[in-house]
Amino acid sequence: MSFRRRLRALTAQLCWIVLALVAACGGHSASPARRALAPTATVAPEKHRIVSLIPSLTDDLFAIGAGPQVVAVSAFTSDIPAARNLPRVADFMSVDVERIAALRPDLVVGIPPQARLVRPLRRLGIEVALMPDDTFGDLFNDITRLGELSGHVAQARALVRRLQAQTRALHERTRTFRRHPRVFVVLDVAPIWTAGPRSYLSTLIALAGGRNAVTSLPGAYGEYSAEALLRLQPDVILTDPATHFASVVREEPWRSLRAVREGHVIVVDPPEMLERPGPEYVRGLRWLIERLQPLAQ
Repeated sequence: MSFRRRLRALTAQLCWIVLALVAACGGHSASPARRALAPTATVAPEKHRIVSLIPSLTDDLFAIGAGPQVVAVSAFTSDIPAARNLPRVADFMSVDVERIAALRPDLVVGIPPQARLVRPLRRLGIEVALMPDDTFGDLFNDITRLGELSGHVAQARALVRRLQAQTRALHERTRTFRRHPRVFVVLDVAPIWTAGPRSYLSTLIALAGGRNAVTSLPGAYGEYSAEALLRLQPDVILTDPATHFASVVREEPWRSLRAVREGHVIVVDPPEMLERPGPEYVRGLRWLIERLQPLAQ
């Protein structure tokens, strides 16, 4: 599956997730996660029948206790046990308008890149809420907003506090790091796609005690040249099984990277624990800290 398709699939994983950083924790002065969550002035009427078009939002809904209100989900949610038997009404390229309308939802939730796909739903009078999930801060904003929409405000706020406390505790472990490895995220190999400094993944790398080797990119995620990568010479390559990275390590530019020659390639498996901006990120953060620690001494 191409990078563009995979990215829509996992949260619609990463390329489409194109704004506020929220403080999840204290930490190094360069940490981008020391911002406050802005309160919402009003609470919307509770929605009883919700369709989720993105796995990360499905994760959020079940995590705050709104699972029984979810009547349909998107593809690529098989790793969410409670959602396995729900109808699949969307994927990375389409939304099944007829099927969604037949379910008579009072809310459909997705992300801004799906705006074109949900226009027919809006024309039918179905309420649609599109929530950005580009950044680490968006993760907490989305949980809070879903709590308001579903009538689970207290549970959502409690989840945000718990996640932020866990993040602070995990990030504290990195204070002992003597160095902060420069990490290059490989989201696809042909062409090379990576995560820029404004991305959700870049924040997780910083929280895990590393540094995103890419310091400039037009969007949160984007294409990167082989020549620039060779000049960059990151300390670590971070990728996932879907890139089939092992099949290209003997090719350029990969074989000329010091990180590859020294075996500093970290494969995220399952990729959802890092690449999907939902409550499970804490597990992924803990996992990444453990793998960066030997390289930080």
